[in-house]
Formats: sequence, structure tokens, C-alpha cells
Amino acid sequence: MPYDPSAFPPFAVTVDLVVLTVRRHALCALAVRRGEAPFQGRWALPGGFVRADEDLAQAAARELAEETGLRVHDPAVPAQDNGAHLEQLATYGDPERDPRMRVVSVAHLALAPDLPAPRAGGDASNARWAPVEELLQQGGYGRDGEPVAPLAFDHAQILSDGVERARSKIEYSSLATAFCPPEFTVGELRRVYEAVWGVALDPRNFHRKVTGTPGFLVPTGGTTTRQGGRPAQLFRAGGATLLNPPMLRPEV
Repeated sequence: MPYDPSAFPPFAVTVDLVVLTVRRHALCALAVRRGEAPFQGRWALPGGFVRADEDLAQAAARELAEETGLRVHDPAVPAQDNGAHLEQLATYGDPERDPRMRVVSVAHLALAPDLPAPRAGGDASNARWAPVEELLQQGGYGRDGEPVAPLAFDHAQILSDGVERARSKIEYSSLATAFCPPEFTVGELRRVYEAVWGVALDPRNFHRKVTGTPGFLVPTGGTTTRQGGRPAQLFRAGGATLLNPPMLRPEV
């Protein structure tokens, strides 16, 4: 039998972004307030429809640039000042996830150092960085006193999956350095782990682990006093992608 495209119902494909950064020692995600129906006025993850002339990676990179001004990090170019790590997270295809029509979303996870205040674009009326705990809580009030409503669509599940991906990957990979500037101290890296995992870590034990893991950190030869106190040694990310031994997450 010849293939008949009209025999299958049409559906749209979108990309949704879990953009994570560490601000004021807290793990934060980028959220946009929807300016149009459906879910008008509700907070959501940034994203949009995939265009006919682009693949999924291109669509995610375009949305990331439009929402944050970031370009995707190129591993072949070291120490990019504003490159973001971007990876595919998961696909979400519940038939009822979007009331407009059948929409399949391919979510992506983006990680970047502390970023400036975001700007709203597209169909968003506002944008902000918000602690992930606030975005995932049901009911109550946020830090600004605003009543907390669930994220639009199935974005709470997507955000939760993205946060867990980040928490698990920094155990066995060098991904935590994606939250840091090109040159950073061990103390700054430790605060990334503490923010992502939501736990306090022993400074001396952490310093011993990260500096003793082959290929994880490379000394730059410089120091900084930007955090006060005595000069602290500066490092950059090494060439290792997998950590051996891994940085095991403490049980809480």
C-alpha cells in the first residue's frame, strides 16, 4: 500500500528549555510569564515551535539565544565567556499536554554561569530568574509575596526532570564547571555543588576531592580576592569529561 500522509493527524513539535544558573547561592531557572492563551498570565519555561527549516538542536540554540543572549558552548573553543552548555533532556508527548492541538515537546537542558536579568520576548509578557524550589512548589507565596500557581502545561515535570539531570550529572561528570566563569576558585565551585544539590559541603574535604581528581581542574597560575580574605587560587575546567572517582551526592 502506498504511504498516505493524510491518513495521519498532523501535530506540532516544540522545544522547551530548562535554563539553570546559580544566583545568590541558589539554583535558579529561567521562567517567562505567558502573555497569550493558553495559560495566559501563568509562569512557564521558555521555548517555542520548531521551524520548518531547522532541526531540534538549531531550534533549541535559537530559543536560548533569543531568551538569554547566550550562544551554545563549542567544546573546540576553550574559555568562552558566555557560552552555555546545552543538551537534549527528554521528549514529552501526552496528547492532552497542550489544549490547542497535539504538540510534542523536545526539552533541552541549558547550564550557564550567573546571568543578568532576562528580557521577555515572543509571546512572553515578563521573564525572571526564580529559585527552582519556588517554581516547583504548589500553592503558597513566593519570595516577592506573589501567590504561586503551578507552571503552565507540563512544565513542572520538565523542570523537575531537568533539575534531577543536573544533580545527577555533576556527580560523575565535569558539568558543574558550566555554572562557573572561565576562571574560578574551588570555593566558587563548591558553592555550585551546594546550590545544585541543596546541601552544605565540608570545604576542606571538597578541596581535596576536586583538586585530586585527574583532569577535573587546571590551575591558571593566578589568584583572586573577589570573595574577600586571603588570595584564592584560580582554576579552569580541565579536559576530563567523566570524573574518576565520582563526586558522590550526600544523602539528605
